Amino acid sequence: MKKFIYNRILLLFIAIGLLASLAIAGQRHAVEISNSQVDMAMDYESLFNLAEREGYELEDILQQFKDAGITSLAIYDATFEKLTRQGKVIALSGSEILSNYHSGMQLTSLWKNAVEKNLIDANKVYIIGRTLENYTEAKEDLIRRIGEERVHVLAIGNVEVLEVKAQYNPFMKMPLGLSSDEMKIASDAGFKILARPYNFTKCTPEDVRAVFQRLENFPVSEIVFDGPEILGAPNHVDVTAEEMKNRGVTLGLIEHFTQLQFYPQTGMDQLARELGYDKIARLYAIPKDEQPKLLVDAAVQRWATTDHERNIRINLFRIYDKPAPSMTLLETNLKYISDTKEKLQAEGYTFGAAGTFEDYYPSKFFRILVLIGVAAAVILYLSLISRRLNSKQRLQISLFVLLSIIFVVPILLGGGGKVRTLAALLSANIFPALAVILQLDRLQFIRVKAKSESANETEDLSTLQIIWVSVAALLLTSLTSMIGAAYLSGSLSDVQYFLEFEIFRGIKLTFVLPLVLVAVAFLQRFNVVDEARKNFSAVTQFKEILNMNITVKSLLAALVVIAAFAVLILRSGHTAGMPVAGAEMKIRAMLEQLFYARPRSKEIFFGHPAFVLAIAAFLKKFPKMVCFVLTLAATIGQSSMVETFAHMRTPIFMSFMRGVDGVIPGAIIGAVLILFLQFFVRFKADDR
Repeated sequence: MKKFIYNRILLLFIAIGLLASLAIAGQRHAVEISNSQVDMAMDYESLFNLAEREGYELEDILQQFKDAGITSLAIYDATFEKLTRQGKVIALSGSEILSNYHSGMQLTSLWKNAVEKNLIDANKVYIIGRTLENYTEAKEDLIRRIGEERVHVLAIGNVEVLEVKAQYNPFMKMPLGLSSDEMKIASDAGFKILARPYNFTKCTPEDVRAVFQRLENFPVSEIVFDGPEILGAPNHVDVTAEEMKNRGVTLGLIEHFTQLQFYPQTGMDQLARELGYDKIARLYAIPKDEQPKLLVDAAVQRWATTDHERNIRINLFRIYDKPAPSMTLLETNLKYISDTKEKLQAEGYTFGAAGTFEDYYPSKFFRILVLIGVAAAVILYLSLISRRLNSKQRLQISLFVLLSIIFVVPILLGGGGKVRTLAALLSANIFPALAVILQLDRLQFIRVKAKSESANETEDLSTLQIIWVSVAALLLTSLTSMIGAAYLSGSLSDVQYFLEFEIFRGIKLTFVLPLVLVAVAFLQRFNVVDEARKNFSAVTQFKEILNMNITVKSLLAALVVIAAFAVLILRSGHTAGMPVAGAEMKIRAMLEQLFYARPRSKEIFFGHPAFVLAIAAFLKKFPKMVCFVLTLAATIGQSSMVETFAHMRTPIFMSFMRGVDGVIPGAIIGAVLILFLQFFVRFKADDR
């Protein structure tokens, strides 16, 4: 095994960068734990429909859901379809009125007189009101939406009728404006208003101000814009921002169904910048095609996981359309809400208007120290795979200074977004590799009772000693890998990453590059082709491996390994490239109940057990090719621990506990495998 020297100056700067990273981590943790208030919201119309369906008064339903835990009601723009169904206005097509008249169907005297006076046009829509307040508001909203030139007022007898030039079916579904009537009912029942206004075609500043004037006398918790555009987009988003800032209203953004960033809305980024990231909350709703498949208990757990792991602070609940066994539909939905509230309350959440993050950005000084530490880690790795560079300490320092300048200058100039992303990417790949390489170099210092230069017999370590050494090596390596996690977090931590306006790009690479980095370092230290040869390099070994003759059995084994690796890559990242099996979903659910944070399967069941086996294989002097394969498998677990911290929306303490919760069970599984293999070897020996 070739020996490599670790540059102490580089190690010193890595330690300094680590202290800066930990300082940022402490600040980040304080910011995260201070944001713990959740808005439990539900659509007003859903509760209105539930009251009708179950035969209850709306006031009773509202009170029961308020008691269960709902804090805000989402109010959407009214439509003539909804207003007609609720009996607030009547909208009829001219063709329907004429058809009813000529078919002899009974009409009110109003419509009969209108037809006989030749006032009805088959291609227009006619509107009358049931109450003056509803009619006046609908008229105002209608004119604002489509313009005065398409709306004409008819006087039929002593009744005012609106004649609208429009196609009936799309007209009935057209958004009008937020219903004052609904907002009053909701606020009188003790709810805050989650406003969901829809943007105007060719929106003007007056249109924007009219929406906020409608909201003026109601307790608004958040605004979550409905549709593909922010109110005021594309030309008057600044007016929307001004109105929201004047009222101190929080902007809610809808998490994308892929659980990555947000549902795209034109003007969203501009509004966020002008409003300030400290006035933004993330909203989640269980997809409507998915909720019916979830039992109530599973949906409750989904909310607990969602709020905890993804910084969701607006929970928009959907009504269950079918009752649970032995329960009414109302009881089912009340249990759903109350159980979710109890679950969240037990985890320390409070309820009300959505909590938001403070406008957090770490100091430039800490950032600079972190980036310098990353530069030191890069040069250290290069020195541990190149014998020539390893022997030239001054060259290492020169390269380190040059790389540090490249990293630091953009930060000093007031930018540095790209270099921070690069630093995070390097941290996620370099530090897991360094952690594994450290163990490869440490193996030569482990006192093993093996054959000495003057002895002819080998005395092996006991099985318990091998387990102890292997598990201790896993713990030490995992701790070293966590340095990379601290660096990754220190490189990226700020409010834009917490809210996912910015995301870490390179998740897939973090599952591939560490394997390459470790493979190169391994082949520089050990000869996997011919262990007796003293002079070798990674390049020559790689060429020899490519020229090796392989059997069909070996080829099939290689294909299995490649397929397993492909599955690993497809399953990694923010979005799932392939579905998760039902059995695995059950295992995940069990792990969520057992641990503070569910450990990743690739760590607890694969990477960490492989690490324990790899150290045991070295100690038992297995062929280096076996050690090589196990070491690469072990690297997957280490890189996964660091990559966990790339999900910046997840609280840093939870990411840390996810890694910790995976190490101990993974070590136990590895120890059990060692015992099993030892038993198997002895059994085969006795059988002979």
